[in-house]
Amino acid sequence: MRLPVIFTLQAAWLSLCQTMQHYQSTWGHYDMCKSQVYTEEGLTWDYMACQPESADMTKFLKVTLDPPNITCGDPPETYCALENPYMCNNECDAATEELAHPPELMFDNEGRNPTTFWQSTSWRKHPKPLLVNITISWNKTIELTDDIVITFESGRPEQMMLEKSLDYGRTWQPYQFYATDCLDAFTMEPKTVLDLSQNTLLDIICTEDYSRGYVWKNDKMVRFEIKDRFALFAGPKLHNMASLYGQLDTTKNLRDFFTVTDLRLRLLRPATGATGVDENNLSRYFYAISDIKVNGRCKCNLHANSCIYDKEKLSCECEHNTTGPDCGRCKRNYQGRAWSPGSYLPIPKGTANICVPNNIVPVIRQNVSSLGVANRNQAPQVALSTAPSVQVANSKRARVCDNELQRCQNGGVCLNNLRCQCPAGFSGLLCEKPRCENEAGGCGDPDSGQAALSPTAALSLLLPPALALTPLLLGDVHWPTLL
Repeated sequence: MRLPVIFTLQAAWLSLCQTMQHYQSTWGHYDMCKSQVYTEEGLTWDYMACQPESADMTKFLKVTLDPPNITCGDPPETYCALENPYMCNNECDAATEELAHPPELMFDNEGRNPTTFWQSTSWRKHPKPLLVNITISWNKTIELTDDIVITFESGRPEQMMLEKSLDYGRTWQPYQFYATDCLDAFTMEPKTVLDLSQNTLLDIICTEDYSRGYVWKNDKMVRFEIKDRFALFAGPKLHNMASLYGQLDTTKNLRDFFTVTDLRLRLLRPATGATGVDENNLSRYFYAISDIKVNGRCKCNLHANSCIYDKEKLSCECEHNTTGPDCGRCKRNYQGRAWSPGSYLPIPKGTANICVPNNIVPVIRQNVSSLGVANRNQAPQVALSTAPSVQVANSKRARVCDNELQRCQNGGVCLNNLRCQCPAGFSGLLCEKPRCENEAGGCGDPDSGQAALSPTAALSLLLPPALALTPLLLGDVHWPTLL
């Protein structure tokens, strides 16, 4: 008898472990904005914080270079290898497609042979600095979710900066400095991301790890480490995302640190190799980038789980009665309370902080034309306003009721989204008020004519007709056992 019990316990344990592993990898996605649930009041919406999935954001960017004529090929030019000044077989000609190296080749698919890349002019004006600004813009607020990785086909620059903007390029702030000698280049002590702690995560550092010459393929890369910074709160393998989300929720500076509208790569000095600059062969010194990787998601303030790219512009598909490119305000007629971003807390669903309908009251008025003259050929219409003196244009009337968010209560029927037709015992905008409230004895008076609703009857009023019959067919159903 013991053997089957042991196998049963082992199977249960494995099942539990698999469930926990699945929970760790999926709970933090916040990929659903709402779901339908049964409550004591019937079928209703349960709202949750939500955000789009992380994606390759280089598909949606615009790149600009400064100075504009810094790309090689006009006039055509031949380049030599940094390691071998006698190997000069790299030709750049903007007029020939196979020999051109335009900026968009920084973002095409990797793995092509031969490798495609953007390339600058050579350092032919030495000793004047060879300076290039590469600006990447999304015209949308982006939240970074993975390391920024730049792959150089030339030697990695001896000096460069990565900058960010939060206001569409109007102002800039440094993200990280890179140099072969941080003290000499930027008067900063060299550090790595591993030197940071939770208290110093927002510090801007200079690193020497990515500015030396390369031998192997991985040494072509320059990184801005996002995940290592996440790991300061979430642990080395990012298992404790609850801690990270809690910090992002409560610390605006931390959240803003990983948020950008634009990135700018400032190339300040090209690789010169171990021997320094050879003024007799300046065609060895230039910048060339074959790939830039930026993974992130649209910032939607936890009010959307998808982001669309239309007419060369990103925008959130807002839920929770919000609107705007970042879901940053309440929709019209849903301003019953101040807009607020969603919250990651409590884990795992967060808090949606939905926008709620205004405290609106119906106002009966005639249909008025644009000239202000009553149109007697049309029936009177119901306009809606938040105050008696404010009238909303007939073509933009708000909804009093619908079959999703603003349901007529107590068996009322929604007529053309403009009013609820209430049963005899109820009144109010959504049939929410028993008529007996206005009577002398109140609703507790046996003469009030208002019978108390049983839980089953109340539930049947709130459910659609097909579901409303269910309690009658099943008898006294205990709904919590069905959830």
